[in-house]
Amino acid sequence: APAPAPSRAAAATPNERLARRKANLIRRVLSCTYGPGAVSSGDVVAVPLDDPAAYDPTLGGLTVSGVGELLQVRLQLPRSALPPAPSEVRTVPYLAGCFRRASEDIRTISTRDGAAGQEELLALLREVRAQAASYSASFLMIPDLFGGGGDEAPAHTLSPPAAQLVALLTAGSADDGGVTIGSTKPGSGGECYLTAVLEGLHVQGGLSEALDPLVAHVATRLQGIDTVLDSDAHTGNNAVAFLAALTALAMAHKGAAMAIAKHPKFLLPEAGSGAAAETVAPDLPGNMPNMAGAEAGGGRQRHFLRQMLAAMGGGRMAYIRRSGPAIDKDTILGNVMRIGLSPEKDSVSSSFTNITQRSLKEVSGSRDAMRFQLEAHREAVRGLVLALLKSGKVARLAVMTWVADALVVNVGATAMRPDRARVSHSQTLLNLYAVLFKLSEPFVSDPAKASSIDPGFVRNAEAHGGVFPTQGDDAVTRLAEGGDVPPAVRGVAADYNFITQCFFFTARALHLGLGPSSSAHTNVVRQAQHMAYSLRQRSGDPSSDPRFNHVLSMQYAGEVTAADPTLLTDALRFYDTLAAFLLRMGPDDLGAMPEHFVDDMCDHVTFVTRFNPDSFVGVPMGNMFRVVVRLLSPDYAQCVRNYNLRAKLGDTLYNVFLPSDADERNADIPSSVYCDSATGAPYLLSDPYAQSTLAPSLLLLYGEVEHTGFYEKMTHRAHIASLLRYLWHSTEHRGAFQKITENKSSFIKFANGLMNEMNSLIASVMEKLPQIRDVQQQMASPQWAAGPEDERERTTSRHDDNENEVRRALPLCNKTLQMLEFLNSDAEIQTLFLLDELCPRLVNMLMHVLTKLVGSRRFELKVDNPESYSFQPRGMLCDLCSIFGLFSSSPEFSKECATSGYYTPDLLGSALTISSKLNLFTADKKRLFALLVANVEDAKNAGAQDENLVKDAPEEFLDPLMFTLMRNPFYLPTSKMTVDHKTIKQHLLNESFDPFNRAPLTIDMIVPATELKEKIDSWISQKRLEAV
Repeated sequence: APAPAPSRAAAATPNERLARRKANLIRRVLSCTYGPGAVSSGDVVAVPLDDPAAYDPTLGGLTVSGVGELLQVRLQLPRSALPPAPSEVRTVPYLAGCFRRASEDIRTISTRDGAAGQEELLALLREVRAQAASYSASFLMIPDLFGGGGDEAPAHTLSPPAAQLVALLTAGSADDGGVTIGSTKPGSGGECYLTAVLEGLHVQGGLSEALDPLVAHVATRLQGIDTVLDSDAHTGNNAVAFLAALTALAMAHKGAAMAIAKHPKFLLPEAGSGAAAETVAPDLPGNMPNMAGAEAGGGRQRHFLRQMLAAMGGGRMAYIRRSGPAIDKDTILGNVMRIGLSPEKDSVSSSFTNITQRSLKEVSGSRDAMRFQLEAHREAVRGLVLALLKSGKVARLAVMTWVADALVVNVGATAMRPDRARVSHSQTLLNLYAVLFKLSEPFVSDPAKASSIDPGFVRNAEAHGGVFPTQGDDAVTRLAEGGDVPPAVRGVAADYNFITQCFFFTARALHLGLGPSSSAHTNVVRQAQHMAYSLRQRSGDPSSDPRFNHVLSMQYAGEVTAADPTLLTDALRFYDTLAAFLLRMGPDDLGAMPEHFVDDMCDHVTFVTRFNPDSFVGVPMGNMFRVVVRLLSPDYAQCVRNYNLRAKLGDTLYNVFLPSDADERNADIPSSVYCDSATGAPYLLSDPYAQSTLAPSLLLLYGEVEHTGFYEKMTHRAHIASLLRYLWHSTEHRGAFQKITENKSSFIKFANGLMNEMNSLIASVMEKLPQIRDVQQQMASPQWAAGPEDERERTTSRHDDNENEVRRALPLCNKTLQMLEFLNSDAEIQTLFLLDELCPRLVNMLMHVLTKLVGSRRFELKVDNPESYSFQPRGMLCDLCSIFGLFSSSPEFSKECATSGYYTPDLLGSALTISSKLNLFTADKKRLFALLVANVEDAKNAGAQDENLVKDAPEEFLDPLMFTLMRNPFYLPTSKMTVDHKTIKQHLLNESFDPFNRAPLTIDMIVPATELKEKIDSWISQKRLEAV
């Protein structure tokens, strides 16, 4: 017979099944079990829960109202009752995990339409979320809220609540327990844990109170991080992780962003307040007490120690509360912006040690990896700033106030040696620029938006917060400084749109950040190049020299940030927008703009040309070119009154916009830099405004750079000469050159300055070259090494000085001769050079150079490696002979050659013979020069006859300055003397006073001596009759 069927237990009721489902749900979501017989197992903790109102298995188990009680009991359990996992021990991570798991189950259960008990389960899970957020908020407000859970310390005492939340937020988006996943709209039901907690704090009125220690905790951790390569010693997090925490707070709740912005460590003390002037003394080693209240002797010792610490660096330097160092150390945004890749830090420079022994690929790999980390850091900073700006007016005002303060207190950052007790670290200002550019990028990429920039902002002190002052020691120089600058306008920051504020602050940050960084890098590169040159001069090996390797490692470490392609390209894009902005202005508004806008633009494009030309790719340069040309033009001359800046405009045209094949320049510059993308032609040739104004502007600039400095003007004029030569050979500019002759006085002034410069340079060069040759011969002799060391050092020092001077002067000499040649190929311009006041000076200058090149002492100029000095004697002789040949049909020129003090019977003939022997020029040029030589000999013979006629001229007929017979005497009313017209005109080209008594005198004051001229003419006629 079959076995009897086993007896079956009574079927569970619906409420019992629901109770089991709730128990399983709570077991997974809260990691705890409850009720009679509950036993801890693994990560699940047994929680005693006997309240019938909270738990009744016959009525469906755990009630919604019981969730709060269950969590409260769970949170008060002693540490020994909890699992070892940190996320289950610490209060905040535990509650965040509960919130996340409840959210996940809500989404899962919501998809099961009509399931039994669905609404009750969802209600239970929603309550879990609400209670987890509520308890988290309460815990952040009252850290000892869950204390007293037995003999052992409660779980939360393992770390303060703020630190727990920071640890959770810095864990990373993939491992943060989902605390930031979900909506950031409070009360949406689907908000993330962080938003729900912050809303709870907001409702309870404790948002700022709870977040203040959290923000302070993050600031403290950030202060221990110096570079993007470093991590916090306590947590192992880098700066990006802490930035993520602050950003998450700002994005999760507007109230949190407001709390951050109102934190005591967000802004500097207000200017003029007592707190602003307080001094912060550096921390001293050990337990040494502070200086305040110390006895006199100990105070002096501590003061001395602080001075030593300041000298050693490391940030141990006293500073005032409102200063650049205070921005870095005492403000939240400063804490994060000072972190970068300073070459001064060992963690950065150590990556480039023994640089000469490493491959370029290895070095590039280190550099690129660092730049990647730096860009990640800057993106994180930008995210925080953007989150604050978007959170409301209060936070936005605080951010813009901080930016303005950072720019104001760092006015000294552009000094040659910035005072580190007053200005921020260079990385702070670089990062500030990088962040501001990202905020500016929407209007940099959209000209329509950029058109809303209001130029009146820089004249409104209340609006810009003192960033662009016009008075005092920190006044920002304007383009038309000293001229007519429009008056200041009134208004507040709110009167100007965000685009305007962001635009002008970015331009200022470029000036204080990227500009000094580029300059410092250029100086280090120069130092490395000079050191390598000096070592090679002493037959040393730079690669094995430890000092050179150190400087080179600093160069490469600095290049990581200073030559960062992203940074450089972004700045170029911004300057394109800036140039377009300047082009929209009339002269009045333009003159009110800060001078450094244009100065920085020129410096930056020149820096990129030298160190990273590839950064130009894709950046339009037309606006920048047009600004340079416009500011050089006569129409806008009053807008740029600084001669150094005007000279820099000319240098920019040469360094950036002169095509690479037009001169010996950087061939790596992309053609898109100097060519119009629409036509493919160089801007210098295709731009209509340049065609009409640039040639006369450059001639005027040639004279203006006289005010820039003795050595600087040589470089400026060499660049201008190259530009003029390029323009001369283009048909597009020929009309402008022809118009030059219409302004006779201006051209005479230019030509006179040209010859003054040439005379000075030639005299210096021809004096130094023989000295260089002598020292070269001494160094090549065996006796050199045996000579006294101190004497060798003195000789070498003088030799270096002579070489440097020749290297500076000769390029300009060569280009000046070339300029004289192409200018005098035009008949109308040549007519001006034949004027009485110019022709004698031109001839004497040319004859002087010719004497040095082909005279009896020419071999004294034969130096070793002449090309290293740009000394091209054959090229100079060719240019000289070509210039002489251009005047072969001019009797005035031939006569001046014949009467020149440099004339000798064989000088011109020797030049013709040597030039022919060396085959220096074409047959046509040779023919013209030979004709000039013959004409000069004829003029010499004719002049000899005239000299015999007038050799016994009365003294009243003789020029008192030149002791020659006057042909056109003029009376000087200031001294009552009479001189030849040619003589006084030449004198007044260079001086503005009477040569006899130095009284002020101008050309329009002199008077023709008519009666004396008639007497002289009559006397000469009589002498000629007598001779016949």
